[in-house]
Amino acid sequence: MSISRCTTVGRIVESGLVAVVRAASFDEAIRIVEACELGGIGAIEITLTVPGALRVIEDLAVRGGSILVGAGTVLDSETARLAILAGAQFVVSPALDAATGRLCNRYGIPWMPGAQTVRDIIEAMEQGADIVKVFPGEVLGPEFIRAVKGPLPQASLMPTGGVTLENAAEWIHAGAVALGVGGSLTKGAKTADFQSITDLARRFVEQIRKARA
Repeated sequence: MSISRCTTVGRIVESGLVAVVRAASFDEAIRIVEACELGGIGAIEITLTVPGALRVIEDLAVRGGSILVGAGTVLDSETARLAILAGAQFVVSPALDAATGRLCNRYGIPWMPGAQTVRDIIEAMEQGADIVKVFPGEVLGPEFIRAVKGPLPQASLMPTGGVTLENAAEWIHAGAVALGVGGSLTKGAKTADFQSITDLARRFVEQIRKARA
């Protein structure tokens, strides 16, 4: 069953965490998603660098379940449309692309473009971005979000890149509405240690809950 754009965004913000999946194969991607879901993560981003990424999204969409499934590393509107048709419930891009934004708006799908400057953030908001992905997070840092929230308190910002268990609370305190977490969460997949992903997921969820409280 499809859900509304507002509901999807609300669930991402409520969860506070989007797990970014980069995997070497279809099977590995599916196992990472299953581990994240067991750990209580509410949203997953399947990057289109994953072999067979659209098939992964389609498989997860058919299965259903409690976790939201989005497409990441979407560089253009053509790819965004393919991802949406495969079942992606939200679209994430590393940079701002107006055509991708228009396409997502047309189909009522949440769009999260990447931004590196205040101008990028303002343009993304004007083009209908639901959440702006602050990327690369390890370069910009929590202080960037804290500074931006001064003149732009209405901006919904989600850092991706450089987000770890140790600094998760700092990002939330700086004003992030959610965190995009990749390698620091899913690194166990390289050695088939999917239990570690579930354990880390639980710890991330708890860190975010505590930081918000």
